[in-house]
Amino acid sequence: MTINPEHVCADDVSLSGLSQSLPSEEELCRICNIFSALQSETRLKILFLLCRGGLCVRELEQILNISQPAISHSLRTLRQLDLVRVKKEGRFAVYHTADEHVHTFLDMCRKHVSECE
Repeated sequence: MTINPEHVCADDVSLSGLSQSLPSEEELCRICNIFSALQSETRLKILFLLCRGGLCVRELEQILNISQPAISHSLRTLRQLDLVRVKKEGRFAVYHTADEHVHTFLDMCRKHVSECE
């Protein structure tokens, strides 16, 4: 890391603008909750799988070799954070990622990790 000897501390107006650019307390709380939930390898695996397409609990059980209650608990957490949504398809409840932001976020994290190796 190079230090710029020309750096000058920002004035009060600039610092105030930076402070105002921070997310709201509510947004920060929600973001913290998402990062906290993503500390689980099971939940991350589920999200990566759902980025490939919708799956039901039974399919997730078979792929991950994890019990149905553990899968359901993880899915409930992901649904509460609006990272995953469920849709009834025939007689199955099929889980999908909530939107493209989830795909983008996971893809960026994966690229970051692979570039750091």
